[in-house]
Amino acid sequence: MSTAPPSPGPGPAAPRARQRTRALVRALRTPSEPTEPLFARAPRAWQRGAPHVIAFGFAVTLLPVTATVLTQDYRLGGGWAGALATAQAAPLLLAVTRPLQAWWIIFTADVVGGILLRSADGVVGRPWPWTPMVIIGYMVLMVCLGLRESRRTLLAVWLATGAAGLFFELISQIRSDGTYVLMFVLSGVCLMVTAALRERGDAQRRLAEQETISEAERARRTLLEERARIARELHDVVAHHMSVITVQADSAPYRIEGLPPLALEEFSTIAAGARESLTEMRRLLAVLRSDGAEGERAPQPGLDRVRQLVEATVRAGVPAELALQAGLGSVPPAVDLSAYRIVQEALANVVRHAAGAPTRVSVTADERWLTVLVVNGPAVERSSLLETAGTGHGLVGMRERVRLTGGTLDTGPLPDGGFRVAARLPLTSPKDLP
Repeated sequence: MSTAPPSPGPGPAAPRARQRTRALVRALRTPSEPTEPLFARAPRAWQRGAPHVIAFGFAVTLLPVTATVLTQDYRLGGGWAGALATAQAAPLLLAVTRPLQAWWIIFTADVVGGILLRSADGVVGRPWPWTPMVIIGYMVLMVCLGLRESRRTLLAVWLATGAAGLFFELISQIRSDGTYVLMFVLSGVCLMVTAALRERGDAQRRLAEQETISEAERARRTLLEERARIARELHDVVAHHMSVITVQADSAPYRIEGLPPLALEEFSTIAAGARESLTEMRRLLAVLRSDGAEGERAPQPGLDRVRQLVEATVRAGVPAELALQAGLGSVPPAVDLSAYRIVQEALANVVRHAAGAPTRVSVTADERWLTVLVVNGPAVERSSLLETAGTGHGLVGMRERVRLTGGTLDTGPLPDGGFRVAARLPLTSPKDLP
């Protein structure tokens, strides 16, 4: 006895189709989270108010026109005409904030209207199932949907529109005049165009946000790099003082006779603490030191090398002159190094961004303050703005050095197109300043 071959099952395509159908239905039931009005984040007030004005204009225009046309042309009862006109036009006001909910109301009203108009006395020779007012209001609704909802929701709306038109085509081919095709095509075009515009705007907004984040991260990285560089440079200054303390504490018992045991123990403790601190500083410096920073082991420069710096700038093509006050007196090492670096960074900015500009460097001091002033004129040749390219360490480094010493920094462009850098560094402890 022969057995019939088993009938082929639905296969893997059927479950996938059901899943996609359920996903589309779920999309129609799940609106987007934001309920703020369309264009609510626009920069100008008229842009934020435009959706409300446009929706209100279409609603107040379509409502009476729809009621009049349904009553006089299609010969539909006045009650039904008024109800359909209200349901098809009024929800456009809701579409500004909740377009998917407005679609459910308008789509249902449009379908009910098509069913009622099928048996109306004046439908012969007139558009059916969608009247011109229905098509216009629906296109406005499609624009609102395209600007808010996801691609899956828009696809579900488009397919539902096509299914409704196909339903009316099947129940009455005689009445249908092809408006369902027009509705299907126009709605698809509106949804596609507005969705593309919205996604383009979202992409531009995300790009701008990313650029802002990248710029902030770049500025933070530059600041950290500059602080590490300053820490490496000041290591030599602090290490010198710590070494002097260690030597003085170790040699005190040999230089001073008759020290009591407690004093000898105190000097020994001071020397041990200074050596331990110096070791910790060197360990920290090893962490901060970047690749290729071996050259920083050389003695750190100071104001005694500013003249050489200005001469090198002149050789680079910048007509610079120096006014260095004679007899500056004792300058703290940190202030001495910071003043030199400020002049170096300022002159480097002149060379990069104002080539050929006449420049004047002035270093003066009184009893409490050391003043460094670097002023350059307008650039002889066209160049980029200050620190718009490159690492941008110049002004960042100046600010950090001035902050480190407790001074003040004033930088900015001049009316003639030049630039001014003025730093005021304390020659005494900050607590001694007024």
